[in-house]
Amino acid sequence: MHICKYFTNFVADLIQITMKKHFSVLLILFFGLLAQAQVHITIDDPATWSGQALEPYVGKTVIFDVPMIVCANTDGTNGNYTVSPWRKFQPESHGYKGTKDYSQTVRINNSCMFSISNVPAPTSAMHEPIHRCGEKIIGLKAIVKSTSSLTWQGGTWEGNTRADLENALPDLGDYRLLVCGFNLENYFTSIGCQLCPDSKAEHEAKREKVSKALKRINADIFGLVEVEHGNAAVKEITEDLNKNLPGRHYVYFSDGLSSKNQKVEFVYDANVVEPVGTPVGSDTELAYRKKMICFREKATGEKFIYSINHFKSMNDGSNERRVKEASAVVKLYNSYRKDPLVRENDGLFMGDLNCYAFTDPIKVFLNGGLIDLHRAFHADSSYSYMYDGLTSYIDHAICSEQMYRQVTGMAAYHLNSDEVRNYSYDKYSYDDTDDHTMFRCSDHDPVLVGLKLDSTLSLSLDPYVNNGLNGDSLTFYYIYTSETEDPVVYFDIYTLNGTPICKPMRIVYEGDIFEKHTKYYTLSGSNPELPDEVKAFLPLQPGMYVLHFYAKGTVQSHKLLVR
Repeated sequence: MHICKYFTNFVADLIQITMKKHFSVLLILFFGLLAQAQVHITIDDPATWSGQALEPYVGKTVIFDVPMIVCANTDGTNGNYTVSPWRKFQPESHGYKGTKDYSQTVRINNSCMFSISNVPAPTSAMHEPIHRCGEKIIGLKAIVKSTSSLTWQGGTWEGNTRADLENALPDLGDYRLLVCGFNLENYFTSIGCQLCPDSKAEHEAKREKVSKALKRINADIFGLVEVEHGNAAVKEITEDLNKNLPGRHYVYFSDGLSSKNQKVEFVYDANVVEPVGTPVGSDTELAYRKKMICFREKATGEKFIYSINHFKSMNDGSNERRVKEASAVVKLYNSYRKDPLVRENDGLFMGDLNCYAFTDPIKVFLNGGLIDLHRAFHADSSYSYMYDGLTSYIDHAICSEQMYRQVTGMAAYHLNSDEVRNYSYDKYSYDDTDDHTMFRCSDHDPVLVGLKLDSTLSLSLDPYVNNGLNGDSLTFYYIYTSETEDPVVYFDIYTLNGTPICKPMRIVYEGDIFEKHTKYYTLSGSNPELPDEVKAFLPLQPGMYVLHFYAKGTVQSHKLLVR
């Protein structure tokens, strides 16, 4: 923390005035400049910083030198938000109960959140009465009311706006196939049942929002969750896709069912992929909510198995029941991949599994040799859902190890979880024009996976990682995004099943490599400055790992190959 430049000027004025003995003027100047002085709050290590550090500045104006992120916006119409240097996460998204990672998340959630009042409304014209969760405030200037409450004085808003999301999908790399898993939050054409819309007008609003979202995603394959049994709902969705995306030829699997219950279903572009046989499924615990099919890419002949799922709800289903469902899916996959018609080991498992990353059902997948793509690509920053103010992902993307080599990118597309409930189709007071937007078309974010299928693919080298022939000497590179940037950068390493190899460690600037403003870090057993905790895991055993860089509240993910 440092005091603003006003005190530098004050010292010069003090000397001049003292010499003239204008003590009364000096007194006025002193208190005037003191009032103008602003404290800059710098957070070098967000993992250990606490809001208690603001206690000396209660009643004073401060400027935060780190971005502050909107974590809750339920009272945004009144100019009140919850902000923090990081999102407020469900602890089981970061660690198993009883672990240090779990306890750390609980501590952060309790001690580093601030309410901020008097925030002006957004100036954008895109139906934005309030700011979305995930938006960042750069250079937040505020009066400290207490160690947990602030009053807005100024700042610059950045990122995660509706305009940002409409202009670009998440970066998924150089993919050839785009796969989307999406919980549509009860897409029913029937009216008046327990899960149905209350009126035809509500359904049409829901339909418009969903169709715009699916059009914007423009995936080759959709795995849809919470669709009404029978063909009416999926037929309507497919017709809208073909109408909105000329040149596509979307089709669905007709199942002949008819009831007021939910199912999962596939919709795919028959110009791009074709099914190998018909879908197979498991009725363990819940019928029609665990399906898989082998798709063949027409351009290359490459195949992969796609599994879309909807596990028992956390509200009325026990953890043991979801463990049974996960076990059933893995068992079905291990049987289906040996089918003479299929004979394929590349597997991608998606859907609303109604459980967090560090829970027993997900452990079933990981113990089966599968990889959590959320953690592989986004570490602790990934989310697709918000409940009771806690961010998490229960909409999963999990794949086999060989499939991971063919995944170019994965991300949740934050159309819904960051919106307030009043943007949804049945409470659309914030989106009440005749032309509804795609935002909050569901309470879940769609999850996107980019694929470049190649059964002979070996892991491509990553330009940010020196992939050595042994695990005793590895160099990591971090490239600044601007010439003036000087971020605090950390890295950590995970196995493909999410087990941490080392805790987050700071990268110390050591010099330029191949581009100005480059930070690098060398792991070498011969490096005398290497911390003991790093030496403890060297050399890395041959295999694939996931390397994460953390800087400015974001995560970069890179594949690390040790041969």
